[in-house]
Amino acid sequence: MASDDRNSFQTGSTGLIVTVAEAERIVGKWRSRFDMSAAAGVPAHITILFPFLDEQLIDGRVKEDLEALMARHQAFRTELRECRRFSSVLYAAPVPDVRFRSLTDEIAERWPQAPPYGGQFDEVIPHLTIADGQDREVFDLVEADVAPHLPIAIRVESVELIVYTGDRWVEEHSFHLGSGD
Repeated sequence: MASDDRNSFQTGSTGLIVTVAEAERIVGKWRSRFDMSAAAGVPAHITILFPFLDEQLIDGRVKEDLEALMARHQAFRTELRECRRFSSVLYAAPVPDVRFRSLTDEIAERWPQAPPYGGQFDEVIPHLTIADGQDREVFDLVEADVAPHLPIAIRVESVELIVYTGDRWVEEHSFHLGSGD
């Protein structure tokens, strides 16, 4: 998810994320300082699709379609293996990331009116944001603290629908993946 400056999101905005509780003890202190989405209630996560549909458009049929789509994807294991950077983001990279990409692609294909990140990137790279909008020295400091704790093994069993209430992001629904490894 992109950083949240609280004025950039409309009430009723939604996203689909994989919560990564296993990473919270390692990245939580940095996210609380350098990732505004954490202050707005978003846990450590890997984004599947943001923004998704406006909350008013998510009815029982959309939830049923999401349930069926998620059930076709098996639960899986992956690891956050290393820190990487975009121009203004320090993140932990999941390896392998193909299952995240597959979920994103299938959901975006089903709901073409909700392209990943509003269609602003040619390639969507699964990632867990640790710090956003900082200078290189801050990223170096954060990475030096986080990197020795990697890899972090994670098991992905569900995708959460989160909704922006006007001041916080809250989990609205959890969609379980099929039984897997």
